[in-house]
Amino acid sequence: MKLITSLLGIVALTFVTSALAQEESPSASPEEKASTAMQGTAAPTPPVAPETRATATPAEQPATQKKEMPLKAAPEKSASPAAAKAAAAPSGKKMSVEAALKDNENRWEAAIAKHDTVSVGSMVADDFVGVYFDGKVMTRSGVLAESKKDRDTYKSAVNEKLAVHTYGPNAAVVVGTAHEKGTGKDGKPFDRKFRFTDTWVERSGRWQCVASQVMKLP
Repeated sequence: MKLITSLLGIVALTFVTSALAQEESPSASPEEKASTAMQGTAAPTPPVAPETRATATPAEQPATQKKEMPLKAAPEKSASPAAAKAAAAPSGKKMSVEAALKDNENRWEAAIAKHDTVSVGSMVADDFVGVYFDGKVMTRSGVLAESKKDRDTYKSAVNEKLAVHTYGPNAAVVVGTAHEKGTGKDGKPFDRKFRFTDTWVERSGRWQCVASQVMKLP
């Protein structure tokens, strides 16, 4: 009986000691529990701002989006009409034979109206020979003499229907009509037309008239 009583006393003493130990050790505070819980759980990734998403680099974009929005090369700028023309016709390009001879004929007729013997002489070759409307055969000196003694006053003097026929790179024939209006040295008005055939030869880079045939039209 004494043995049973001793065992009950030991059990009671053990229970009391354990209860006292639990009361002495303080329980964890709510803040510590929360901290422990946060340490155990990974912090969530902050959401990406709209501006950051809008400026995402191509490397960050999904592969499907790259395929739907391929990069396009910038279109080439077309040259302005002015730039394209300068490239097609470089400065200093030699005038065509047709344009050069038509220009010579027009300058010749204008020089006659102005009594400009110098300009006429620059286009007539030294070995020039021509037949004028009155049947007279003229050399270069004869042409210049006729230009100097001309006393008519010209109101207009123009060429019409000029046609250029080339014969190789250095020879050509121009057929056309000269129409002159004005007042003669006798004071009477005139309105006359001449049909002419001029033969031109290029010498040392300059076109010169070597022969001419002129007839007066009724």
